[in-house]
Amino acid sequence: MTKVLVIDDEAPIRLLCRVNLEAEGMDVIEAADGPSGVERARDDEPDVILLDVMMPGLDGWRVAEQLLEDNRTTGIPIIFLTARAEFRDRARGLDIGGVDYITKPFNPVELAPLVRGLLERLERGERDELRREKLTELRSLMAET
Repeated sequence: MTKVLVIDDEAPIRLLCRVNLEAEGMDVIEAADGPSGVERARDDEPDVILLDVMMPGLDGWRVAEQLLEDNRTTGIPIIFLTARAEFRDRARGLDIGGVDYITKPFNPVELAPLVRGLLERLERGERDELRREKLTELRSLMAET
């Protein structure tokens, strides 16, 4: 069973993720802030992390950096949840090592298929390819503006 850790300071967002992911047969664990998110990731070793960027105290960027520096959590794919849709923020998430990002508000029904598709690609060893695609996507969006 796919285990997803949702790190977000907003309870309604965590609930939205939980309901939709559990409906698709995934196991969901939650953390309401950065420090407990880092702890849960180390203790529970989820298959994927949905990580909010804008959190008080330890924000999503710093949580991701801590997870990627830790041998126990460095391989866990991170999908950033962000209300900030600026290219700079998206690029920063990918630069840090995230594999994808979802802009809030998002369609919760699309969450499970996105997570599942991402994990399938990572299992096939396409992590670098996936990040390259996202960066290319960002560059083409930037060129259009």
